[in-house]
Amino acid sequence: MQATVKTFDGETRSGSVLLDDGTEIPFDAAAFDAGPLRHLRSGQRVNIVMTGERITYVTLSTFPLPETGPDTA
Repeated sequence: MQATVKTFDGETRSGSVLLDDGTEIPFDAAAFDAGPLRHLRSGQRVNIVMTGERITYVTLSTFPLPETGPDTA
């Protein structure tokens, strides 16, 4: 699933993204650390993996998503 970075705090490695429908979803350091990224900036397009209503993986939209199962989009 794709989203756009709304906020990112480099110290806590957490932030939030906006889905294409405008829904804001927060992510924590564990979701950020699961991917290969070092930093994000507002407006970047990212791919996210969600488990239930929680983001578990964040990466740039140009990077592949992990093969984790049916929630991977």
